[in-house]
Amino acid sequence: MKVVIVEDEIIAAQTLQRLIMEIRSDFQIETILQTVEDCIEWFSSNPAPDLVFMDIHLADGSSFSIFDKVDIDSPIIFTTAYNEYALEAFEVNGIDYLLKPINKARLTKAIMKFGNISFRKDNLQLIEKLVRSLDEKQNRRKTHFLVPHKDKLLPLAIDDIAYLYAEMKVAKAVTFEGQSYLLDYSLDELMRNLNEEYFFRVNRQYIVSHKAIKDLSVWFMGKLAINLNIPFSDKIFVSRGRVPAFKIWFTREQN
Repeated sequence: MKVVIVEDEIIAAQTLQRLIMEIRSDFQIETILQTVEDCIEWFSSNPAPDLVFMDIHLADGSSFSIFDKVDIDSPIIFTTAYNEYALEAFEVNGIDYLLKPINKARLTKAIMKFGNISFRKDNLQLIEKLVRSLDEKQNRRKTHFLVPHKDKLLPLAIDDIAYLYAEMKVAKAVTFEGQSYLLDYSLDELMRNLNEEYFFRVNRQYIVSHKAIKDLSVWFMGKLAINLNIPFSDKIFVSRGRVPAFKIWFTREQN
C-alpha cells in the first residue's frame, strides 16, 4: 500500500510516519512533500498512491490550491490545526479530517475508515457527522484556567489573555492588564484547550491572541514581527514556516 505524506513541518511529518508504520507496517511511505510546488511536480509525474495524508497549511500556501493545477484521484486524509475546512476537504477526495496534534487512536480510526468505506466524493452524511463533531469539540474548549496566586487558585478568563509563552519549560499567561500567571500546561497542551480562531502559535515559544495584535512589521526574507497593543519590550517573530497559515488566520473574519 503506497502512501504519500504532505507536511511542511519535518518533525510533524516524521511523527506521522512513525505512527502510520506502527498502525500499518505494510504501508510504504513513497515520499514526504513539503510545499504546494513540490506536490504539483510530484503528482504530475508519478503514479497515484493508494492514500495521501495532507496538511492543509503548507509553507507556500494552501494545499487546496494543488487541485487547481493537477488531478489527484487518491483518497486523502487531511491534517490541520484548524476546523473550518471540513467541507472543502471533502470536495477534493477527502475521506477524513484530523485535527492536530494527531493521536494514534484517532489516526487508527481514519486508516480503518480508509480500508472499510466505499469512497464517494458526495458522502453528505459523513460530511455532516464530521462537521457536528468538530463543532462539538470546539464548544468544549476551556473558558478559564485555574492559576496559583499566593495560597489560592484563581480563575483566569481566556478572553483576558493577550499572549502565552514558555520560559525555561514553564508556561506563563500575560493578560491585557500586564499581569503574568504561571500555568501548569505545556504550549502544546494549551493549544489543545484554546480556540484556534482567536489564538495562534506563532513559534515554539509564543501563542498570541488575535485581539492583542496591533500590527505587523515585515523583516528581511519575508519574516514577520508582531507588534502588540500592550507594553512589550521585545519582538515576537512568526516562524517562517508558519507565515502563510498565520496570514490566513490573521485576516479572516472573527466571530
